[in-house]
Amino acid sequence: MKSLYQALAVSVLAVAAGSTMAADETVVTDEGVASFSFFKPASVRAEVGTTGYGGALSWSVNPYVGVTLGYNGGDISWSDDLSINGTKYDLDMDNNLTYLNAEIRPWANWFYMAAGVGYIDNDYGLERRPGTNASFTVDGSRFANTTGGDVRINGDLSYKNNLAPYVGIGFSPAITNRWGVFGEVGAYYNGNPTVNLNANQAALGLVGDDGRTLGQALDAEEREIRNDNEYEWLPVAKLGVSFRF
Repeated sequence: MKSLYQALAVSVLAVAAGSTMAADETVVTDEGVASFSFFKPASVRAEVGTTGYGGALSWSVNPYVGVTLGYNGGDISWSDDLSINGTKYDLDMDNNLTYLNAEIRPWANWFYMAAGVGYIDNDYGLERRPGTNASFTVDGSRFANTTGGDVRINGDLSYKNNLAPYVGIGFSPAITNRWGVFGEVGAYYNGNPTVNLNANQAALGLVGDDGRTLGQALDAEEREIRNDNEYEWLPVAKLGVSFRF
């Protein structure tokens, strides 16, 4: 965590030192020539999306470059289930994401490109309840439920303490001279997750049609998730409102 704070401080100082703080507009009035500042460099925003809900502070060092420090968290999820190797698990998401982005506006308007880093500590609770079904499939193996009771599979998938690079694009049109809206899509590259799958004790010894036990099939499914490129990326899509001052 200490290295993250150092990286945030260095990034903010580097951007701020290399750019001007604001811009002035010169106008001719009845009293003569005058100037006033039309550029509002600071803003706050509230946001919600695939990485949770939260807010951010932004500082635009000039109309072309800005930095944003924000946090997203909570148990909001964009889907109630997660498909793993064709098998659906009920999903319980706990987001915990702190991020620092540089935002580049090549035309000094509502369109921007974002690049930065996120500190990711996300947990996904997984649950599957084949129950008393006669048969079910795990990692391609079909198992007959001979336990005489419920079969319950659960586990967790997590991205813990990862510093992940981020790229994205967004738009932030103004509604008034202070209020605006924004939307952003992008992705974090955070590598493969840590994953654990287990089943109730009575079901672990069930033998599938390929000779593997349920415990062995769950271990194989864990390994496939850890090595599957599909789970290396964390997609981002969010919307919100902003206030400039």
